[in-house]
Amino acid sequence: MRWTIAALAVGCVLIARAANAQQPGLGDAVELVDPKVLRVCADPSNLPFSNEANEGFENKIAALIGEKLGKPVAYTYYPQVIGFVRSTLNAFRCDVIIGDSKGDDLVQTTNPYYHAFYALVVPAGKDLDGVVSLSDPRLKGRHLGVVARTPPATIMAENGLIGDAHSYALTVDTRYEAPAKTMVEDIAAGRIDGGVLWGPIAGYYANRSQPRLNVVPLLKEQGVPMDFHIAMGVRKTDQNWKRTLNRLIAENQDAINRILLDYGVPIVDDNGKPIRP
Repeated sequence: MRWTIAALAVGCVLIARAANAQQPGLGDAVELVDPKVLRVCADPSNLPFSNEANEGFENKIAALIGEKLGKPVAYTYYPQVIGFVRSTLNAFRCDVIIGDSKGDDLVQTTNPYYHAFYALVVPAGKDLDGVVSLSDPRLKGRHLGVVARTPPATIMAENGLIGDAHSYALTVDTRYEAPAKTMVEDIAAGRIDGGVLWGPIAGYYANRSQPRLNVVPLLKEQGVPMDFHIAMGVRKTDQNWKRTLNRLIAENQDAINRILLDYGVPIVDDNGKPIRP
């Protein structure tokens, strides 16, 4: 009986919060878990995005936003797997996910603050220099890494590359596994000829690799989306908070770009032109 009463009490609190957050004009004091703290939902071990040591670029962007708001930053960490939004943002344990695909139907997203593509990673100065598309005949018969069930796998299959591909897991517990890092290490060691990764991950690990690796955003692929606009995620009821974040993104876009570029993230402008450091 005590468990039932406790569950009902918690449910009533969450329903009341959601109802209040939908009322116009109440602002951050009602919408946020703690109006005096920037409470961020993040993965504890998912570089280059975030980790508990605050070494990811999303950690740096959160620090920038916190500074502009005049608030300290506090984290609710949870592995970014199935249940992440339910267990963090929608459980009222934190108020913003710093990186989320624009249009994610689990949350309400802000205006995007960067636009990135999947990228091909290959050894620099070798015979795959100059390849800019997965349709390039020089890739035939090559052993390319790809993360299972991601858009590049479809493009590779259409171009006859999947039979020779080396597959890496999509969903893992990032506290114990880092398939993208492993793929880049395999490329650097010559165990595979190249690989296709989400651009921010590719740029981060390739920039830290020896020997040098080239990161080529795949801007010309057709058929499935290979690019995504990345925004911040908030609860669907948090209208004022979303407007606040949209304003901060607009006012600090240059500073955000510098953070991204410092981490090797290949980003493009609204015309698809690469943004350079």
